[in-house]
Amino acid sequence: MQRYVITRNGKTTVIEGWQAWLLSAALLFGFWLLFVLVCLLFIGASITIALLLLLLIPALGIAALLGRAFSRG
Repeated sequence: MQRYVITRNGKTTVIEGWQAWLLSAALLFGFWLLFVLVCLLFIGASITIALLLLLLIPALGIAALLGRAFSRG
């Protein structure tokens, strides 16, 4: 049997039965949703960083080669 005991301001509330199961399901769903959002945030950040590096490293190499080719000296 599932039971939640919540005490606020000296008042105790007991949640049990189908309401406790519903509360557990809602909490589980909420934590899974939070987990998915954090994972998507990390995946998006890693894809963004990888794309920037994929574009910036060759651009810096080309700029260095052009700078060396057109340098005076």
